[in-house]
Amino acid sequence: AGVKPGDRITVERALARAKDDTDKTEVALQRCVKVPLYQYEYDAYVSLAYNIGTTAFCDSTLVKLLNAGDYAGACAQISRWIKAGGRQLRGLVKRRAGERAKCEGMK
Repeated sequence: AGVKPGDRITVERALARAKDDTDKTEVALQRCVKVPLYQYEYDAYVSLAYNIGTTAFCDSTLVKLLNAGDYAGACAQISRWIKAGGRQLRGLVKRRAGERAKCEGMK
């Protein structure tokens, strides 16, 4: 928030902002996920929620499945988040494949 082209920032400040953003993502995840998670699942979901936004994450079918105890189905939902601006992006396909593998305990 508040960043525009040409802005400059120190490495220390950039790391502090990244930590703040990640902390906010973790708080949102803990608020909307009601089932226990392994660390690798938690890490995958924090990565996804950070990227797609906490509202989209918490309102997703993925979270509904997860809270219903369908862990495999929830991990599979990660693969659906591969579009930006209505277009499938190769970078998102690759990122989601990594997040899904992590969620499934394979990475």
